[in-house]
Amino acid sequence: MSGGEIETWQSYIDISPFQRWLGLKVEEAGEGRLVLGMAWREELVSNPHTKSMHGGVLASLIDLGGLYAVLTTKSVATATVDLRVDYHRPASGGPIRAVSQVIKLGSKVSSAETQILDEAGKLLASGRGVYLMADK
Repeated sequence: MSGGEIETWQSYIDISPFQRWLGLKVEEAGEGRLVLGMAWREELVSNPHTKSMHGGVLASLIDLGGLYAVLTTKSVATATVDLRVDYHRPASGGPIRAVSQVIKLGSKVSSAETQILDEAGKLLASGRGVYLMADK
């Protein structure tokens, strides 16, 4: 993967104001695989007592990571049909990574898995997205 590929995928991520607000950074991109990084920010905390990140942020990363992993195959996905999220431990500080991989690339729907990891590589959340594919 070249630096140009990362820049290209970063420009796609940066199209969306929400994705820019999240501060997503493309760390790796390849056919059917995408790794996004995100820095810790206090405004992502849902509970100030435990200092844990809101689960909706983690779910968004699972959804977006899976969608963009599908897009790396040069296919066009138009919407999320289904999203499954499992929370394993709180995200409570430090940068996180979303590691996404296509499971099945189909003509009607495609699916991708994402793991959300902390900076030590511990699993924080995981999930699977199903994406509606554009008609050819």
